[in-house]
Amino acid sequence: QVQLVESGGGLVQAGGSLRLSCAASLRAFSSAAMGWFRQAPGKECEFVAAINSSGYGRYYADSVKGRFTISRDNAKKTVDLRMNSLKPEDTAQYYCAATMRPVGSSLGDYDYWGQGTQVTVSS
Repeated sequence: QVQLVESGGGLVQAGGSLRLSCAASLRAFSSAAMGWFRQAPGKECEFVAAINSSGYGRYYADSVKGRFTISRDNAKKTVDLRMNSLKPEDTAQYYCAATMRPVGSSLGDYDYWGQGTQVTVSS
């Protein structure tokens, strides 16, 4: 059974930073593409960032480009999302996702999901 467990969420002031981490119990983690999505209250879940299996391909939503950095450690089976210059509009539940298919930016591209971690940015 695949488990993705997110951590690192919390309350931060605007302009601050947080680092989210996702630990995966995925046997073939080094072959999996990983993504981060988020959902704010009353809004649809949206793509944030993704990284391919090698780690050399990284993709970002326009809204976070230049502020967020996705990275992975295949030996530790973790994927991190470093978030800088946080804004109140970044407030959301953040989800880690995994797929054995090519990396993508749509919810349907991913087969495994974590339970999420809350990020709240105060103004």
